[in-house]
Amino acid sequence: MWFKNLHLYRMHEASQLASDQLEPALYEQALRPLSGSEARRVGWVSPAGRGGNRYLHELQGHRLMSMCRQERILPASVVREEVEERVEAIEVAESRKLRRQEKQAIKEQVYEELLPRAFVRTQRVDVWWDVRRNLIGVATSSRKRAEEALDLMRETLGSLKVTPLATQTLPMRAMTTWLADPGSRPADMQIGDQVELKAKGDDGVIRARQVDLDSSDMHEHLVCGRQASKLALGLEGRMTFVLHDDLAIKAIRFDDALIDEANEADDGDDAVARLETDFLLMAQALGESVDRVVEWMGGEAQQYGAGHKDDLLRQEEP
Repeated sequence: MWFKNLHLYRMHEASQLASDQLEPALYEQALRPLSGSEARRVGWVSPAGRGGNRYLHELQGHRLMSMCRQERILPASVVREEVEERVEAIEVAESRKLRRQEKQAIKEQVYEELLPRAFVRTQRVDVWWDVRRNLIGVATSSRKRAEEALDLMRETLGSLKVTPLATQTLPMRAMTTWLADPGSRPADMQIGDQVELKAKGDDGVIRARQVDLDSSDMHEHLVCGRQASKLALGLEGRMTFVLHDDLAIKAIRFDDALIDEANEADDGDDAVARLETDFLLMAQALGESVDRVVEWMGGEAQQYGAGHKDDLLRQEEP
């Protein structure tokens, strides 16, 4: 249940959909079995897995939903080899070279024939919706997968206007300042031991783990003009994480005290109760941590309004 990665989005129109209305809406967009001719399908599933029958868990203003993505894996090399064999057989039999359109038709035929036999890969992506903060967090390392979950939310809700969470100070600038000037670091910030530095030119990327980020060597890199695109940080009593230059939060590790609190909760060996206990503690810690990270960087940028309409991610007008 504990998220490892998170992409964050700001909702610009608060949804008035109550949980008892949202649950049926999620059910309408539930994952259906993948047919033999389909390459991909997405839909909602129970966050509790096979042991649960609810598509939505809401606790103290925090909502948990789970998107499931199924995709047939058909390697291009397999298709190509089959196409080449069929093309060669026809050319030998008919003593002529096939035209490009004929080869394309054979390729489409091979794809349709092999697709039903392809291996199906299933991926689940959890969505945290903080109703009070108008904040959505998608638990994935991939921005593409996060936007896929938002697309499914759009289909479910009918309309969803969001932008990636953004701050007044660009994350790269803020992280570089914290590295270069220890005195600029907020009192509750913990600097970790992992960093990625990028140069303005084409001088490559420097990645370092388990290093002293206040060392003279690190300072030299900054003096030479490199900037921090990833930085390991921590918030005492809450979590440690790697902040990225697009404000994605990855490699999340929650504080031991928080995990202990979850483990000590009396759930009566009920899997759903365990899920909800873990989720609530995690969501509260995430909400507080996101608030602090935004404050560290001068507050939230005002993206939505005149002059910023293009920033919206494929928004649909109601």
